[in-house]
Amino acid sequence: MEEKIRRELESIFGTERLYFLPEDVLPYGIDASRLEGFPGYVVFAEKAEEVVELFKLANSYGLPVYPRGAGSGMVGGAVPVERGVVLSLERMNRIISIDEKNMICEVEPGIVTGELQKQVASIGLFYPPDPSSLSFSTIGGNVATGAGGPRAVKYGVTRDYVMGIEAVAPSEGIIRTGSKAIKSVVGYDLTRLLVGSEGTLAVFTRILLRLLPAPDPPWAMLVAFPDANSAVNCVCSVLRAGLTPSAAEYMDRDILNAVAQYSDFCFAANVGSLLLFEVDDSMRFRKFIVDAIRQISIDHGAIEVQLATDEDEIEKLWNIRRSISPSLSRIRRGKINEDVAVPRQSIPELVSRVKEISKKFSIPIPVFGHAGDGNLHVNIMYDPADDGERKRAGQAVEELFYEVLRMGGTISGEHGVGIAKSPFITKELGPSVMELMWRIKLAFDPHNILNPGKMFIPNRAFLNVKKP
Repeated sequence: MEEKIRRELESIFGTERLYFLPEDVLPYGIDASRLEGFPGYVVFAEKAEEVVELFKLANSYGLPVYPRGAGSGMVGGAVPVERGVVLSLERMNRIISIDEKNMICEVEPGIVTGELQKQVASIGLFYPPDPSSLSFSTIGGNVATGAGGPRAVKYGVTRDYVMGIEAVAPSEGIIRTGSKAIKSVVGYDLTRLLVGSEGTLAVFTRILLRLLPAPDPPWAMLVAFPDANSAVNCVCSVLRAGLTPSAAEYMDRDILNAVAQYSDFCFAANVGSLLLFEVDDSMRFRKFIVDAIRQISIDHGAIEVQLATDEDEIEKLWNIRRSISPSLSRIRRGKINEDVAVPRQSIPELVSRVKEISKKFSIPIPVFGHAGDGNLHVNIMYDPADDGERKRAGQAVEELFYEVLRMGGTISGEHGVGIAKSPFITKELGPSVMELMWRIKLAFDPHNILNPGKMFIPNRAFLNVKKP
């Protein structure tokens, strides 16, 4: 059987675009979550018709198919949990077209987000979504997980820019959703359904994106506060005042200590947290907006306000934020990076509860993230070699999720569910919604061959619908 499957895969992809030797497929069994699987085969698609043929083969053999972009996901969404075929879309990386007049573009899923941004910026246009992985993550992966980023506070997230999708569904072949029109309400909004579906419904082959005119070059403001509550309350006041910075990033003292160890940045002892604002409004109004944010910050007890207006100064301030992830390894080698989100007014309470959870389980839990939209990255640090710490880290995750849901929030703001969060998804959505989602899954993928083991496992015990 193995030999027959391999020959049929070769007939679709050729020998150059098919991996099956253990040393070749192994790197495609992991992603940034550090969870591991082992694919039987890896294939590299270059056009939609090849994906159609792959699904015909997979349906006939009951062979699992796991779509994969750059492998930058944080929840195991691309990890093959069963032996099957990893479908890499990294070679489908073209910009098909850019329509300058209508400010839209059509791309293949493998285009790197940062590369697309550079290309459209060169003609005075702007693609706002900016996940921290934009220099290597792909548009297809961003759409699959509903990725966000610092600019979400002003510009929204990936789903707000997806106008249409060409995809291949296991049961239907090539499907097309949406249109180039700004308004489109014909039929169910399948485009929105596919965004955030994490590769469980269909494989994206082309994506139609909305663009904006490029804004003026931004300024940055770094504001130091004596404590966490002052900082997060300041963000809420800034937004209530009708001011909309293009970023409002929060960093707590634990984060600043880690960054100081990793880099040459130094923070005064009386600084309990930092806010990093970015402002890209028209230069005609820029000074007024910056002065207003400065005054609100002072009213909330700001210790210091730094304004950066030239490129080098701005880069220096943003490097503090970019140093966070590599610096966390100085705290512990193990990290569970949760991207929870709560209503903005609940941010102070969430930060306070995280500190209580950290103390309860005797593990460090530094916090940073997108305070402007309530999406915080809660980093539960532990020593993988310490069984006690590893167990307490898992217990801390459960308590964190309980608190987030109690506040009316969500367990995932931009990373998705994948494998890592599937044990908790029913706690947020409930059994009835899970059952409805499973019915939708089977409409697209009746044999459950596309990314099986994601999102629903281990929750299928709650569902009444059976696979045909």
